[in-house]
Parts: sequence; structure tokens; C-alpha cells
Amino acid sequence: MEYSIFERLFDVLKYNPTAPLLFNSGFFLFFFLFVLIFHRFFINNKTAKVIFLTAASVYFYYKSSGNFFILVIISSLIDYYAAKYIHAAESVKTKKTLLIISLISNLGILGYFKYTNFFIGNINGIFSANFDMMDIFLPVGVSFFTFQSMSYTIDVYRGQLDPEKRFIDFLFFVSFFPQLVAGPIVRASDFLPQINNKFELTKADMGRAMFLILGGLFKKAIIADYISINFVDRIFDWPSRYTGIENLLGLYGYAMQLYCDFSGYSDMAIGLALLMGFKLPDNFNAPYKSSTITEVWKRWHISLSTWLKDYLYIPLGGNQKGKKRTYINLLLTMLLGGLWHGAAWNFVIWGGIHGSALAVERFFNIPQWVKKSKLRQFLGALITFHIWTFSLLFFRSQSVQHGLDMINQIVNYFNPAVFLQFIDGYALVFALMVIGYLIHFLPKKFEYKIELMLGRTPLIGQAVLLAIIVWFVAQFKSSDIQPFIYFQF
Repeated sequence: MEYSIFERLFDVLKYNPTAPLLFNSGFFLFFFLFVLIFHRFFINNKTAKVIFLTAASVYFYYKSSGNFFILVIISSLIDYYAAKYIHAAESVKTKKTLLIISLISNLGILGYFKYTNFFIGNINGIFSANFDMMDIFLPVGVSFFTFQSMSYTIDVYRGQLDPEKRFIDFLFFVSFFPQLVAGPIVRASDFLPQINNKFELTKADMGRAMFLILGGLFKKAIIADYISINFVDRIFDWPSRYTGIENLLGLYGYAMQLYCDFSGYSDMAIGLALLMGFKLPDNFNAPYKSSTITEVWKRWHISLSTWLKDYLYIPLGGNQKGKKRTYINLLLTMLLGGLWHGAAWNFVIWGGIHGSALAVERFFNIPQWVKKSKLRQFLGALITFHIWTFSLLFFRSQSVQHGLDMINQIVNYFNPAVFLQFIDGYALVFALMVIGYLIHFLPKKFEYKIELMLGRTPLIGQAVLLAIIVWFVAQFKSSDIQPFIYFQF
């Protein structure tokens, strides 16, 4: 029996769990062009614009996680009304009660979907119990939109923000599709005022948007995906099959894969939003140039690190309750930051490494020490990069044991002679790794020149450049489109 054109269209438009909507998919290109074209019809009518973009955003999430789009609406409803009544309440006790309801609701959503089986597994292990694991689907980006929505309620409670008057505006803020599923984590105080701004897309904005979209697509779909499928995944899946030098190169490869994958997504999100007239905060600033771990967290996933600082580290006491308490607060913040990334002990270890490094740097005042000379900055950057890369061993490994296996191979079976064989056997992988690191260390002024050039390029020229990048993506991609790493968080 042949499908009618409407049935085929329905199949394309409905959620497919085996093919969720991704920035680097063909369907997204048509989806975004549709949004961009029709968005122009509503730019002079705030309400129509917000309703249209909210509907598009909710649909985007439906195509990413099916009926779990309802979670975004539920989370938004809870925090919208909690903030509204917090602002109106005269009693401090009432304000605190409403805030607690908001926090429990958001953390409850996050905890159920992300950590239920983690706790069941640990209870089984500690008490020799035999509770069955639950069949729970992890909605894409649940950690991102719950943190974003929750921060709004906290800001209203603190008196730093007036509550939004219209629910549709708040839902738009939470659900805005470019950053909905993997950040950047946007603050309401930065985003909501932009809804009232007159739409304006300058040549500079256009050049920056195209630079971010094309660069992000290149980093994600060409560098990250290719080195992942053709080398990095093989090492991490079975580290004991490979020599120490191959395991080490796998770590270097993963450091570049993770950076290109996540910064590539963030760049595309910022660029796509800019084309619609919204400015999202930068999320990466050449993190591997950092001379200390303290500096890394000012350059890597900036929206998360500032969120953790403002809503966790400072409420814990920050550095205002003595040195010992400061070290404890740093460690607790990063341990919880590690757990935010994934419900497994290897993520806790990863967070513990970073929390310990931050505490040690503060104890010895290392950030000030490295500033005193270029040589110290270089040595600091070299050491910092390897601390970061070592921590990724646990971040990426399937289990703690896999991480220990990699360490064992690197320490006891290094075999540096294999390096030349690696270059010969994985020539394209090696070349893309080198290109990735070169791109990362490009001076900012070089990026600005490219943005300026793209801004001056006619629309047809920009379309040709996009077509070229898409063609390259098609040549490099595997049979299946690779999801973004941070979708699992």
C-alpha cells in the first residue's frame, strides 16, 4: 500500500526516536529556513513573534524528545507562578516556601529522569540489594532547561529581577530552541529584555552569525565526529587492546573532540539566535590557552561555571568564611558540577579532580604566580592542559575501571615507536586533530577579520560557503548523524 503525500509528510514531521532533531541534520536546515523566513513576517508584532518562535521551539523539542516537551512547559509554569507569588508575597516565610517548591520541583524533575537508576545501583551495591533498574528515558537537555528556569525564580527571590508579566514570554525564554538542549544557559535578566527590542541585523551581526554557524558546523560535523568514530571511540571502548601511546593520543583526540563538539554546538546556537535578533552569551573562549584550572573555568562552558558560582559556590559561603571553608566549597561545587554532567562515579571523580586543583591553586596562589612571566604562563598552560586531559580520562570512560585500564596502558605499555605507525595508519585523524588545535589557538583578531569579511560578502556568496561546508560534512559523515556529546547531560 503506497503512502499518500500527506502521510509521508506526517512521518517526516512527527518525532522519530531513532532520528532526533539535530543542528547537523538535513531536516534542521529546512526547519530553520522555515522559521527564519516566517519570523520576518512577525518582527513588528511582539506577541505574534513570541507565539510563533515559542511554537517553533516547543516543536523543536518535540522532535528531539517526543512528548517530553511537556516537561519544558511544566517547569516553566511552576517557576513562572512561583516567581510571581514570591514577588507579591509580604512574608519572608511565604517567599522561602514558594522558592523551596520551585527548587524541589525542578530538582525533582532532574533527579527522577537523571539519577533514579544511579541511586538504585548504589543501593544495590552497598546493601547487596536486588532492586530492578527502571526503564527511564532521559529527555534531551533536561539539565539545561531546569537550571535556566530555576535561576529565574532564585533571582526574583533575591530581589535581583522583577517577574515577567506574561507567561508566553517566560515560556519563550525557557524554550528558545537554539540553546534549549545544550546551552548556553541563559539568564532571564539578559534574555527577556531583548524580546522588546526592535529587530536589527547589521552586516557585523551577519558576519559573526555566519562565522559561528559555519565554524561550529565544521568543528562538530567534520573534526569532532570523524576523529571520534575513526579513532577515539575505539580507544575508549577497549583501552587494553592499544599501547600506551595510542591511549595517550586517544586522550588528546578526545580533548579536541569534546571541545569541537560542545563549542561547535554553542557557536551554532549563538549564530542561529543572532539571525533572529537575539544575542546569547559566549560559552567558550579558547580554554586550552589557560595557564591554570581557575582560568579554564573562566573560558570553558562559561554559562555553567558562572551558574555554579552564583547559585551554588557563593550560597555555600564562597570565600567569605575562611580558607578551609573556601577549599571545601570549591570541592563541593565541582563534585556537584561533575554529578550534573552524568549520573556515574566517574563524573564525580572528574569533578573531584577539578575541585582539588582549584583548591590547590588557591592555597599556593598559583594564578598570581603564573602571571609574572611568559615562561611561567607557558609552563602553566602546558601543565593545566594535561591536568584537564587527565581528568577527561574519567569523564569519557565507560566506567572507573576503564579509566584505570587506560592509566595502566599509558604507564606500563607506552611503546613510543607506535607513534609513527599511528600517523601512517590514521593520517586523516591526525591531520584533523592538528587542524583542530591550530584553529583553537588562532588569535582572536584573526577571527574578527574573518567575521568582517563574511559580513561584507553578498548573500549569494554566504550561501555558497554554507553549501561548501555542507558538502564537506557529507563527505566526512558516517552512515548515522552523530548526536552532540552534551545532549546526554
